[in-house]
Amino acid sequence: MSTSIQIHWFRQDLRIADNPALSAAAEAGTVLPIYILDDIHAGRDRMGAASRWWLHHSLHALNRSLNGNLLCLAGDPLEIIPRLAEKHGAERVLWNRCYEPWRTKRDSRLKEILKEQGFGVRSYNGALLWEPWDILKQDGTPYKVFTPYYKNGCLPGTPPRKPLACPARVNLKKSDDGAGTVDALGLLPNIRWDLKMEPSWEIGEHGAANTLRHFLDHGISDYKEGRDFPARKNVSRLSPYLHFGEISPNQIWHEATRTPVAIHTEAFLRELCWREFSNYLLYHFPQIPEENFNRKFDRFPWNPDTSLLVRWQQGTTGIPIVDAGMRELWETGSMHNRVRMIVASLLTKNMRLHWHHGRDWFNDCLVDADLANNCCSWQWVAGCGADAAPYFRIFNPVTQGQKFDPHGEYTRKYVPELARMPDKYLFNPWEAPKEILRGARITLGTTYPFPIVDLKDSRQRALDAYAKIKE
Repeated sequence: MSTSIQIHWFRQDLRIADNPALSAAAEAGTVLPIYILDDIHAGRDRMGAASRWWLHHSLHALNRSLNGNLLCLAGDPLEIIPRLAEKHGAERVLWNRCYEPWRTKRDSRLKEILKEQGFGVRSYNGALLWEPWDILKQDGTPYKVFTPYYKNGCLPGTPPRKPLACPARVNLKKSDDGAGTVDALGLLPNIRWDLKMEPSWEIGEHGAANTLRHFLDHGISDYKEGRDFPARKNVSRLSPYLHFGEISPNQIWHEATRTPVAIHTEAFLRELCWREFSNYLLYHFPQIPEENFNRKFDRFPWNPDTSLLVRWQQGTTGIPIVDAGMRELWETGSMHNRVRMIVASLLTKNMRLHWHHGRDWFNDCLVDADLANNCCSWQWVAGCGADAAPYFRIFNPVTQGQKFDPHGEYTRKYVPELARMPDKYLFNPWEAPKEILRGARITLGTTYPFPIVDLKDSRQRALDAYAKIKE
């Protein structure tokens, strides 16, 4: 093996297995592994508090896998990496590509700087099943609707590459840069609200593998229908592991295709392709995090009064399935996908608050906060995104709760003050007779709030607003 120094820059690929850049570095020489917390170029897209908590534990797990050799720094990679390359006499700098606009802009500039200074540089795809520029319509333009993207681009295209095994050997170099530890990054909050989330997760590459195995053994067999029911264990819970790269989509894809339940496997792989589609849209339309994809919505009359936003954030809307979802988010750093759509619909349609408010709150509170998925999903529910839900699709949180949490296991878990409410009135306690409320020890406005909006009236106001921008 060559003794040349290869700098591997870990980013959203915090794993050893199926890591193309790390494998290439290990094969070429001695590897200096680094991680750089870059809040300088991230701007308003910097990681939220919950993501930083996850990152702290993920970096510790990665550092253990690297025998304590991971160098962790904070600052500007455009300055840090050339300095490290010069100091250590590096031959090359290698990394796996990221696709957020601010990262691609920064990385392109870094490549220029390194090449100008005489260093080799190479990037790889370790985060997506297909490169965004490889799937285009016949006229060479990108898809804007998921179904043709999926049917014409994903399914008949080149199959996802097979995962790489762990490198047989990684000869690691430890840097002598003093304070380059995970703890020195200061990722944990000063007030330790994060402690309540720890029991919900096993963070790191091993945790990702265990989570995938548990899902394939116990969850995928009823995935197609069961994933809509928040009390059932039919969701994979893999999104934070994917976001931080503790597991690759290729590993998940090829493991899932080995399962014998074809109809559910297909539904699950389709969801992986939805993740691809969000990244695809972000790459081709980098304005999506800020601007309405459907520019007609620039004229939409959003409600300027945000005084009730905090009630939505805290899960005190008086609408049980919504409150359950928002409290699950606060307690675990995650939220069931069906419930995400319900709470987003209430905010953007019944409350008529701009989807930016939801985007920002989810970015701060979700451990799987991903720029592409977050902004595309919020635009989808709000009706202004690519392939968005029709403007008239306004989720009714009462009927949604009754249909997808019929016995209330999920809702009662996160809204325990409603534990004694009978199923019939669990999702609409404001319509319950007084004797039912007394028996459930509920006093509306005291032990549980009145609804934040009238669902029927607010729905009609939203429809009227949408009708105006169609004219």
